[in-house]
Amino acid sequence: MQPVLKIDLATRESRPWEIPADWQRDFLGGSALAARLLYEHLTPDLDPLSPAAPLLFLTGPLTGTSGPAVGRFVVCGKSPATGLWAESNAGGFWGVALRKAGYDGLWITGQSEKPLYLLVTSEGVTFHDGRMVWGLDTYETQEALREWHPLPGLRVATIGRAGEIGVRFAGIFCDHGRTAGRTGLGAVMGAKRLKAIAVQGDKALPLYDPTAYGAARSQANRALKNQPMTQVLRDLGSAGGAEYFDYLGEMPKRYFSLGALEGAENISGASVAETILVGKSACHSCVIACGRVVDLGDGTKRKGPEYETLVGFGPNLGFTDPVFAARMGEICDRYGMDVISASGVIGLVFKLYEMGKISVQDLDGLQAEWGNEHAVEVLLHEIGAGRKLGALLGQGSLAVARHFGAEEAAVQVNGLELPYHDPRGASGMALVYATSPRGACHNKSDYFLVDIGQAEEEIGLAYFDRHAGAEKAANVARHQDWRSLFDALVMCHFASVPAETIRTLVNLATGRDYSLEDLLQIGARAFQLKRVINHRLGLTGKNDRLPEAILQPLKEGGAAGYVIPFADMLAAYYRVRDWDPDSGRPRAARLEALGLGETIPSLWTNQTGEKA
Repeated sequence: MQPVLKIDLATRESRPWEIPADWQRDFLGGSALAARLLYEHLTPDLDPLSPAAPLLFLTGPLTGTSGPAVGRFVVCGKSPATGLWAESNAGGFWGVALRKAGYDGLWITGQSEKPLYLLVTSEGVTFHDGRMVWGLDTYETQEALREWHPLPGLRVATIGRAGEIGVRFAGIFCDHGRTAGRTGLGAVMGAKRLKAIAVQGDKALPLYDPTAYGAARSQANRALKNQPMTQVLRDLGSAGGAEYFDYLGEMPKRYFSLGALEGAENISGASVAETILVGKSACHSCVIACGRVVDLGDGTKRKGPEYETLVGFGPNLGFTDPVFAARMGEICDRYGMDVISASGVIGLVFKLYEMGKISVQDLDGLQAEWGNEHAVEVLLHEIGAGRKLGALLGQGSLAVARHFGAEEAAVQVNGLELPYHDPRGASGMALVYATSPRGACHNKSDYFLVDIGQAEEEIGLAYFDRHAGAEKAANVARHQDWRSLFDALVMCHFASVPAETIRTLVNLATGRDYSLEDLLQIGARAFQLKRVINHRLGLTGKNDRLPEAILQPLKEGGAAGYVIPFADMLAAYYRVRDWDPDSGRPRAARLEALGLGETIPSLWTNQTGEKA
């Protein structure tokens, strides 16, 4: 691997740092390696918005190699939204540019006295006055820096106003609306007064066997391009399965309280394609091209809505209009906010209004009724600008629900809002949400796809009915490990690439001789290490729970009457993971077997697993 560039914003000093070879071997890259790099630094007393808090941008061993959907990077640290492990990853071209500049990562600490931005090239990093772009939105900032630094292939990752004012679900944006959106790392960047990072490079990427790798990745891309899921994603985007998800009862309506909504069929990739789609966009060398380009009737081409945006600003709030969802998604992007959390916290406001917990007076005259477009848009602007009630909403759903005395109404896990795949329609997601290392998250395992038949026997994944219970616990854990490997590479989860092909690419890129089980062990090692980090930060087994709304049966729709057997599922999952049933901590023997023996003293007093 190439070095990581360590940057102190307070002293404006930087130095390259070599990652230990055994860490590279055992964790590969991405969020897996980030967990090992940050393990000693993420302590209970660390304020995620303090100068000391680390913000780590990291690529993977395949990033930028023109392999199958590997133009991605991760951002990791401690979450201001959850107080736990934070990670998010993004596509586009920024991570590729960083590797071509000669660095596999940026490790940023400190706080600048005044707003600044960084320019990273093969010659190192330079620090620039950021006051001229402080306050601009994410698109305006990218345009300004490209104009000021007309370097070939320059790419910019930036925060918007939400990150500047500390919205707990602010993200980091680059390229065509590509975002590291979840867990609030944009607020961490804003607290450091770091507006943006521009990167440019033209170095050749390190590959152990470039010729063999080139042939293998070309073959993999050809196969991926013709894969059925790829064709759906290219034609219809990530909302290509929306109608089927709705049929199964997996698409939430009115903040997870309804199972059916008239007109929900309009919230789909097909509807977007038939009405507003005018083009597609792709990340670096990606043959999938799932990104949407739309025209909302004003002749302007803009980023189109993917599934989470369509549902979050659609049925979740009582709407069925893709145009409205696209407009709200762009507002979020410009302010630099995660669309899942932004639409989730507004959904909570609407639900509390329905329950009588929030009044018109609390909302300065707004009527938060399902389907009220004006109320949604006003609340979004208030969050993005930190005005009035928006200052509270910007702290996230859990804070809002506590403020109004209705904590159980918040649909969240560990402070992170649920994505829009209801576990009552695909029960595997119940375990995924409850045990994800970053709070409710569908990207630590998109098991809803396994629940509808996309089992992968090559890695030991079987198929269980979408409403099966404890019997699928081992399957869920296996899939989480598999996706943890993807996050180490960093490979897009949309890439349906055979496991053996992935193994070949990794070995040709790194010069190692991993078996398929070795790679799965890397995923398992990363997943368990993040669990250790979270326990050090205060998480216990009591955190492994679902919001009350999800445990109630729906009266209509494809999941009508189904109650998730969550207690049985979680108990079985603990046995598979080898977690202590009382504390939820990984047992010492399992940590030792994964090569994580040095973490045992942080959880246990001895090797037999007594509590520390």
